[in-house]
Amino acid sequence: MCTRVLYEAPSTETKNYLVGRSMDWYEDTQTNLWAFPRGMKRDGGVGPNSIEWKSKYGSVVADVYGAVSSDGINDAGLVANGLYLAESDYGDPDQSKKPKISVGAWLQYILDNYSTVAEAVDDLEKEPFVIVAPDLPDGSPTTGHISIADPSGDSAIFEYIEGHLVIYHDSKYTVMTNSPPFDEQLAINTYWNDVGGLQMLPGTHRASDRFARVSWNLNAAEKVSDLQMATAIVFSIIRHIGVPLTISDPDRPNIASTIWRTVFDIKNRRYYFESAFTPSIFWVDLEKLDLKEGQETMKLDLSNNRILSGEVSDKFVPDKPFDWLS
Repeated sequence: MCTRVLYEAPSTETKNYLVGRSMDWYEDTQTNLWAFPRGMKRDGGVGPNSIEWKSKYGSVVADVYGAVSSDGINDAGLVANGLYLAESDYGDPDQSKKPKISVGAWLQYILDNYSTVAEAVDDLEKEPFVIVAPDLPDGSPTTGHISIADPSGDSAIFEYIEGHLVIYHDSKYTVMTNSPPFDEQLAINTYWNDVGGLQMLPGTHRASDRFARVSWNLNAAEKVSDLQMATAIVFSIIRHIGVPLTISDPDRPNIASTIWRTVFDIKNRRYYFESAFTPSIFWVDLEKLDLKEGQETMKLDLSNNRILSGEVSDKFVPDKPFDWLS
């Protein structure tokens, strides 16, 4: 499920880029926000031979089921979004001698270790680890792909197909949804570009249809430098592609209700969050959080459809980091 867009906001000084995404799922994912400081000692969370690292960057992330980092931004301005991809095949981790990492930690590893898309691509194309992907607590498979973007507008998408990592790296990759794999999505979208969005666009909730609609809307939307307007445009694009609450298809997991949306203002390190269950938007300014090495992990509890609005960095409280899905 889910949709991601990368929007360029022009400027007379330096360009800014905003990333919007929706989280579509058939039930509440019990999502909370977390502030992770630099210098955290981490491991892949799957027992012996788990990869180990120390976080170079602080980050704010949204979890899923308290076991997966699914969405976030680090203090260097790198944004990462994890979306569902039914065709994902991480291979058999027991057939590899490489260090292992839980799929729940994959996105966090990226935010912890890289400041730019190019840096992440250069390192991850070596496939320094293998992914272990147990089911989610609700029994769903953890098949997914990850998109990243940075302050320069660079973009990349990571997918595991037939046991190997496939990377699509180019600033023109501004849209991602779900199935089929990204190369097939691009081919389908080429057809609809020829048809023209003012004539007709596919209208179902299927991922390939959402890809075509959001691509046309993103390209057609005016590119504005006014930050408030740019943020509103990105939210409107993401809302337009949303699936109404209570609509889902258990036989087709790529179709499920939109339960939350986020927008990232990369230049200003601002993370907007909108729950489909509450009437307001709130945001976090990373510069107002203390993410220096040695600081505590902080949590913003969103349980029970907590209603928040405005800037909420002062609402985070110390909490123990969650364990990766294992």
